[in-house]
Amino acid sequence: MGRHTRGPADDRPQALAHEWSAAPSDALRWSAGGDLSAVDPSSTPGWEGGKAEATELVAAHADELSELQERLFAEGRSGGSRAVLLVLQGLDTAGKGGIVRHVVGLVDPQGVMHRSFGAPTEEEKAHGYLWRIRNALPRPGHIGVFDRSHHEQVLVVRVEGLEPRAEWEAHYDEINAFEAEVVASGTTIVKVALVISRDEQKQRLTERLERPDKYWKYDPGDIDTRLRWDDYVAAYQDMLDRTSTEVAPWYVVPADRKWFARLAVSELLLDALRSLDLGWPAADFDVEAEKRRLAGS
Repeated sequence: MGRHTRGPADDRPQALAHEWSAAPSDALRWSAGGDLSAVDPSSTPGWEGGKAEATELVAAHADELSELQERLFAEGRSGGSRAVLLVLQGLDTAGKGGIVRHVVGLVDPQGVMHRSFGAPTEEEKAHGYLWRIRNALPRPGHIGVFDRSHHEQVLVVRVEGLEPRAEWEAHYDEINAFEAEVVASGTTIVKVALVISRDEQKQRLTERLERPDKYWKYDPGDIDTRLRWDDYVAAYQDMLDRTSTEVAPWYVVPADRKWFARLAVSELLLDALRSLDLGWPAADFDVEAEKRRLAGS
């Protein structure tokens, strides 16, 4: 792990942890053979509290999340190779942007690399689909956030018929091999699939059309996606079944309740950082000698 010293956060109590009946990483992890259509988007798997308790827990863990991110950043500045990549995948209005603001926003932005993936540019089209993904991977010491990701290649590309079946079918194995390579290089991947109901999505789209301050978030193409809802559910089902691996599993987070989705992602991110057993890099200089020099300066 390198040269580290421990700090006060190591003994920090896990406030309100009793509200979880199971660890979030267990309660939300996708299981092979699961049925995505059976997931209730308004449910709160593993969480026994309500909105107030969830808000309190996110706030209670904010300092720890921030400190662990700083430790990761410090490690990267000191020659470490580790990073964390949070992948947020979900249909329009599922709450990806809100999670970035309310969860990732709890940490120092200098240690965050955020990338939103829309339709590829002409330059990106000139390369393989993983080219732009590789260029956006977090540097050592950083938390990377992907708003949509390389998995669009087995979602939008598949549903919209942008490639022949033989081509997009090959992407499942390519994605798994790519993610295994990323993990082997020192990056912990946290993949979150946000599941929203059709009714909730309609309500959120309606709000965007009724509020001038939300017009900028509205995309007429969202209606085209709604018209192919069942096709997208089938594509998400296969994505989960075929790209949830031991080294990069999927976590399925019901997203009709924004407060739960934000709680769940904050806990998954915190778990990932805790698993790194981060300390503070030890000084690579003589501390006492520097104190004497400073005193005499």
